[in-house]
Amino acid sequence: MISEQVRAEINGAVKSGERQRAAALRMVLSELQKAAKEGEGDELAVLRRERKRRLEAARAFEDGGRPELAAKERAEAQLIERYLPAELGEEELDALIAQAIADSGASSPRDMGAVMKLVMERSGGRADGRSASARVRAALERSSDA
Repeated sequence: MISEQVRAEINGAVKSGERQRAAALRMVLSELQKAAKEGEGDELAVLRRERKRRLEAARAFEDGGRPELAAKERAEAQLIERYLPAELGEEELDALIAQAIADSGASSPRDMGAVMKLVMERSGGRADGRSASARVRAALERSSDA
């Protein structure tokens, strides 16, 4: 379980005096435990959500002229990424998108929802929703132009 790994890393961070790392790991563990109590058994979904929150916060801090806080949020996002499976490469994602378009019979950008649903299900959490969405949109626009 990921929770156990995080717990062990918290102990290591505390022993080595890494306060910020320990605090970030405690926050992740808290979210994992909260999700488990609420019946959300998918730890990877929780980690993806928390990573996304950190990246959004980093962008907001950058836009607000607070680069030191943005760097802290990015560091926490990278810490969370260590527990997630590696993301699909561009070629793998493009192949998955092409297959999803073929399987769904999509022919225009109006069919994007059906294609995205298949892509995200089949990627097993290894595809970033934002980049997948952009690639699906581009692929559907190309197919509707042809």
